Amino acid sequence: MKSTNWLSIAALITSILILLSLKEILILFFAAIILSMALCTVIGKIRSIFSIPRWAAFGITLISIILILSISIVIIIPQFSSEFEELINQIPSAVSKLWELSINTFFDITEIIYKDNIPELADRSLLTNKLSIIPDSASLANGVTESITKIISLASNVGIGIIQLFFIISVGLMITLQPNSYREVAILLVPSFYRRRARNILYKCGNSLSSWMAGVLLSSIFVAILSSIGLYLLGIKLVIANALIAGVLNVIPNVGPTISTIFPMSVALLDTPWKSLAVLGLYIVIQNIESYIITPSIMQKQVKLLPGLTITAQFLFTIILGPLGLLLAIPMAVVIQVFFREVIIHDILERNYFTNKS
Repeated sequence: MKSTNWLSIAALITSILILLSLKEILILFFAAIILSMALCTVIGKIRSIFSIPRWAAFGITLISIILILSISIVIIIPQFSSEFEELINQIPSAVSKLWELSINTFFDITEIIYKDNIPELADRSLLTNKLSIIPDSASLANGVTESITKIISLASNVGIGIIQLFFIISVGLMITLQPNSYREVAILLVPSFYRRRARNILYKCGNSLSSWMAGVLLSSIFVAILSSIGLYLLGIKLVIANALIAGVLNVIPNVGPTISTIFPMSVALLDTPWKSLAVLGLYIVIQNIESYIITPSIMQKQVKLLPGLTITAQFLFTIILGPLGLLLAIPMAVVIQVFFREVIIHDILERNYFTNKS
């Protein structure tokens, strides 16, 4: 192997190590880009409707976001906080109820099988009464508080999170003000013969991300609305909290919908046991509607991600980047898929670009 090849391999390995050492900054910068893409998409829609300058559309967008957040803080958040607190307090009772149902079901099935020949078993009341191992709501609240305190202490302090959030918002707004300038700076890092092609690839990445964000927002709204209607018809308490949780967690594929099902099932179990199964069926139906009807109709231009690729991306980015990696796994997978399709497959393996250039 030639020395130039060894140098290329060494440079590639060095670049990968540098990127891994800067992964915390890079993930925050990518989050800022996602925020900027969302704002640019809204600004573009406003400009196409009203034909106004970019700075005016930018101002309208910011004012609208501030108004929405203010209304949410004043009207929605207090109701959600109250219901969410009650929801958390009901989880220990739901666990106790589930344990009692399991024990009673076990004894009933055993009696049906053995009938009169059943051996002497422990009194079921002894098992159902041994629920002191399950903490009550006060103990659970104290345990959660202590756990949160430990997590915060391990993460240094809350100030780091505030600084990171400030960084994401600041950089996102700066990129939103001058998106073309930042894009051209990124293109300057590419060899001159490939810059036109790189500009086209960045444009495709931007379109894919915009389509993904719009689709996720609309599908999450649909999931929240359908969940609230279904839970209301089933007579499940704490509808607002459960519906908002379902809508927010819908942003995280596979993991989010599974977690969001736990809360309404716990509430239903305390009311009537069969309702918990009805809630499970309801959420399965909603997820199928979201996956096969809503998502295909509003994400026609979205990059199609295979389920296996989605789960792999979530697992990989969560291990490497932590919780924020799980949240941003899908948009990063979208960008990586566009890059591999356009650069690795189209330009290198198929040699369409470089063959034409030669």
